[in-house]
Amino acid sequence: MNLTKAIEGKEYIIRAIETDDEEMDAFLFSLGCYSGEPITVVSRRKGGCTVSIKDARYNIDSQLAEAIII
Repeated sequence: MNLTKAIEGKEYIIRAIETDDEEMDAFLFSLGCYSGEPITVVSRRKGGCTVSIKDARYNIDSQLAEAIII
């Protein structure tokens, strides 16, 4: 299941990042988004969602959310 199907307010553990784009992978890693890290969807909006990773909140688009496997 990817992050686009996550329930708001529930904490998940990231299992994998599935992307062939090295820049996207590096960007997500710089946010602290990698395997074994907890992530929570704070809210959803039309073009993506707001997530909480390591006590920080980020707005990510649906393309990034689809690459995050929980």
